[in-house]
Amino acid sequence: MTLRKMIDNGCLSHPLIAELIRLEPTTWFNPALAPTAQALGDVPLSVADVDDAASRLERFAAFIQSAFPETQVSDGIIESPLLPLAQLQAALCAEQQVPIQGRLWLKADNLLPISGSIKARGGIYEVLKHAEDLALAGGLIQPGDRYNTLDSDEARAFFAQYSIAVGSTGNLGLSIGIMSARLGFKATVHMSADARQWKKDRLRACGVEVVEYASDYSVAVEQGRKQAEMDANCHFVDDENSLNLFLGYAVAARRLARQLDAAGITVDQEHPLFVYLPCGVGGGPGGVAFGLKQVFGDAVHCVFAEPTHSPCMLLGVYTGLHDAISVYDIGIDNHTAADGLAVARPSGFVGRAMQRLIDGYYTVTDEELYRLLALMEATEGLKLEPSALAGLPGFLRVLQEQQGYRLRLGLDEQRMANATHIMWGTGGSMVPDEEMDAYLSQGRKLVAAH
Repeated sequence: MTLRKMIDNGCLSHPLIAELIRLEPTTWFNPALAPTAQALGDVPLSVADVDDAASRLERFAAFIQSAFPETQVSDGIIESPLLPLAQLQAALCAEQQVPIQGRLWLKADNLLPISGSIKARGGIYEVLKHAEDLALAGGLIQPGDRYNTLDSDEARAFFAQYSIAVGSTGNLGLSIGIMSARLGFKATVHMSADARQWKKDRLRACGVEVVEYASDYSVAVEQGRKQAEMDANCHFVDDENSLNLFLGYAVAARRLARQLDAAGITVDQEHPLFVYLPCGVGGGPGGVAFGLKQVFGDAVHCVFAEPTHSPCMLLGVYTGLHDAISVYDIGIDNHTAADGLAVARPSGFVGRAMQRLIDGYYTVTDEELYRLLALMEATEGLKLEPSALAGLPGFLRVLQEQQGYRLRLGLDEQRMANATHIMWGTGGSMVPDEEMDAYLSQGRKLVAAH
């Protein structure tokens, strides 16, 4: 079916398109979900690739500890805590008249050091991988060296011969720009109109060139790609297709497994794990989900969350068109308070590679993001940016689903009572106080009116 016919006949052949066009909160559980052992073969990466990425991050720990003193407490490992959300879970279940089943947790990537978001995983990893390749080829380091020697004037002079470029709505640009500049690279971040001013200001304060566009994310990415094509010494970080970004995110699953074990949480068929991941272009949630599936197999259930104004991944996977369709094609404006998720066209790589591994997709309104932001702060004392709250309604969507999804997977009442639910808190700790106060003020009004 052509794109035009699909849009014209959407209400008949693909009825959820009508809901998306009306900007209604929408939930779709994936009928193409396959056993993990089969579907992992769709991804052109292996366990060995994730092992290699994890080892590389450990090799760079000495450099990170030296260059970013705030990481000394974690010995140079960039990681976030796993926090219980018992009070918030109880409040939301009471509000929705849903019985409490299982336990709700926050994977607090909003607290990640250096750049304060999940992008500190993939973005920083890709920069470090590129730096290692150059440094080894240039004789700056040798296999087995301690990489703290890269935090030196000599190393910065070496990396100054090279450039790194990226297109971003904000958080990826922060991670790429901050790490690139600290190593000594000439860093350029091409930023869309959705990007927050404070993120641009922070990058410039770190010595990063910020190029602003009146258009959306796709234009910023294309301009970054063009910059790299004109300079043989410029490395372009391709958020839509980069395997290195994907691998950096995938390492998170190994670390989460250790945290769950330390908390005494069992994950198996009788004790399912549900993980709710905010989704923009798809690289971050796709990489995390890939890593989780490698570790937990069919015992983990990954669900992607998007704003009602930017449901690009849901649209791409649901129609089977992936990156051949944009939200603009069905008349959606891609304007959302969740700036990190303001993407009109999904990653074709992630959509295709992960289409049999993701349990479901849902959308949430900006108003609900603000309301949940205020509820999070009121019940748990935690402050996240709007896009990070997209993962919070996920556990309710699963508990309230009526599409036969849980029945199909054998997720009966006993298994749901044993479940662990994790919302991935993708960012927020670096939001300036005055901006966070404005978010909270708006959210509190919505809580009062609810």
